[in-house]
Amino acid sequence: MEQDLVETEKRRKREINIDPSLQWSQWQLLDSILPTGGFAHSFGLEAAIQARLVSGPDDLQTFVIHLLENTGSLLLPFVYSATMNPTLDNWQKLDRILDATLSNEVGRKASVSQGSSLMRVAASVFTELPSLKSMRDVCIGSGVVSFHHAPVFGIICGLLGMDSGTSQRAYIFMTMRDVISAATRLNLVGPLGAAVLQHRVAYVAESMVKKWMDRSVEDACQTAPLLDTIQGCHTYLFSRLFCS
Repeated sequence: MEQDLVETEKRRKREINIDPSLQWSQWQLLDSILPTGGFAHSFGLEAAIQARLVSGPDDLQTFVIHLLENTGSLLLPFVYSATMNPTLDNWQKLDRILDATLSNEVGRKASVSQGSSLMRVAASVFTELPSLKSMRDVCIGSGVVSFHHAPVFGIICGLLGMDSGTSQRAYIFMTMRDVISAATRLNLVGPLGAAVLQHRVAYVAESMVKKWMDRSVEDACQTAPLLDTIQGCHTYLFSRLFCS
């Protein structure tokens, strides 16, 4: 009970101190034009297509739903913890835990690639947050952190004044957006069909967020191990469009 009150007070103070001008940066963080490298990854969808687990729009919707649940159960705790405490020490701890938690080498490399790119871009773009650049400068090349994507995203959200609920919804939204974009480029669905699918799945995504939000990293877990296994096969594909 006492811990809940502490968290509530932290959240209240964070919401009170939000600078309205930071909302422009918050929106830019979610803009697909920000060059963070997310569109180079299919989250295992390309491998699932070649393995014939996904062959049409219905299979795609099932894949996306399972991916979002897995993202919620495994990664939202790291986004939440980093958002609530966007400090160097906490980031280093979360990064080490996530690096040890990710069992799939392809997924681990994708997380590092996206996280490194996001931190580099954010440190250059969001100059109103000098601590981002200093944190990156301290850690880059040191081997202390691997720059996994979820903790980096959470830190940026926290420094930009996002509340924890918004940051976790934003992470699920970006995952949904990127995998559906990958499906479009893989000719599984057209642009209009992709927009319809994203709107339809949004209601499921909200239920995923409510189910898995505000959990500690000790509760992080896999709910769809088959997706993890399929993504791990991506490196063995004879021809591929995406990095993962």
